[in-house]
Amino acid sequence: MSVAIRRVLLRWDNKIQTRLSPAFREKWNHPAGPKTIHFWCPVCKWGLVFAGMSDLARPVENLSLNQSASLMLTGFIWTRYCFVIIPKNYFLASCNLFLGLTGLTQAVRVAQYKLNKKEED
Repeated sequence: MSVAIRRVLLRWDNKIQTRLSPAFREKWNHPAGPKTIHFWCPVCKWGLVFAGMSDLARPVENLSLNQSASLMLTGFIWTRYCFVIIPKNYFLASCNLFLGLTGLTQAVRVAQYKLNKKEED
């Protein structure tokens, strides 16, 4: 069954490539192009960034410092990793960088809230 699916996909791929310009064909067949996980992983991961940015509208008392810090650290650590792997994946690096910045923003908001709350008490 997988052999049949592979043949069908290769036929579709060949039909698509015959209609592409040479410049776009190069991008289509790139090691981090749309036919690989290196492309689709960051596309899906942007959902985490958008979810984190939507939390900017939430009240600070409903946010978790641990969750924000883990998003921040995860984003920054994996940003570095994206420049070490082969092929270098700048699309994933940008996604992870924004994830780290979103986590940092939320962590700062929560930390400021907790410090102000302690001063009031």
